Amino acid sequence: MIKELVIVSGKGGTGKTSVTASFAVLAAGHAVLADCDVDAADLHLVLTPHDTTTTEFKSGHEAVIQPGKCKGCGLCAAYCRYGAVKALKRPFGKPLYAVDPLACEGCGVCFRFCPTGAVAFPERLCGQRMVSETRCGTMVHARLGAAAENSGKLVASVRQEARRLAEESGKTLLITDGPPGIGCPVIASLTGASHALIVTEPTVSGEHDLERVLALTKHFGIPVSVCVNKWDINPLMTERIETLVRTHGAQSAGRIRYDRAVTTAQVKGKAVVEMASPAADDIKNVWAKLNP
Repeated sequence: MIKELVIVSGKGGTGKTSVTASFAVLAAGHAVLADCDVDAADLHLVLTPHDTTTTEFKSGHEAVIQPGKCKGCGLCAAYCRYGAVKALKRPFGKPLYAVDPLACEGCGVCFRFCPTGAVAFPERLCGQRMVSETRCGTMVHARLGAAAENSGKLVASVRQEARRLAEESGKTLLITDGPPGIGCPVIASLTGASHALIVTEPTVSGEHDLERVLALTKHFGIPVSVCVNKWDINPLMTERIETLVRTHGAQSAGRIRYDRAVTTAQVKGKAVVEMASPAADDIKNVWAKLNP
């Protein structure tokens, strides 16, 4: 059976990806990695992937007006509720029309009502899914296109491919860097996971967003642990957060100290545990609690 550990956070900037990269190093090549933060992927900045294979990710449709067939009747512009169809002026005759791909919602009304069949309705290219090799093993990651939607579906695709590769290679652990927040991409990252680690920080916003993620994991029945990053900048808030964790029936995975070595590691393109530092020791303790 493959165990999937998903690292999430209620808000951005808590240190989630730094913890994930360190876990990847501590797994010592015995895990398949997945970066499911497809809207703003950054795990590759630390793990420096190579030998990358790329697959196009398509989802939904977008309208494209073919100029040779357009007669300039304007029905497409009249029916479009999103203002995505624009008239192109020309010196003589009726105007031609074109679709702004960033404004098109893919509803298909122009495709349905065009009397001359000038509107094509192909699948929309939303991004890329990639499989790479890193010094910590195979990593599946992705890049969502500008203004592209369906990131939840791309997240599901990344997880599915990571699991397939784990099964093929006989690996029993998936380490997944999830997106922040509680929206669709987070739900797509957590559903069916074996365990979730929530990385939070001792601030008012950190506490508030942690509570929302705890409610989400409880809804899906996912076992969850919480670690407080930079706990020593506000010990009283840390204690308050750990009380909240116990109230929700979750486990405390430990604390990570504020440490300038974290920034130094990022600048050098390394995981925190690849450098000797107090934060590295703390992360190793969290890893040991999650993998007894």
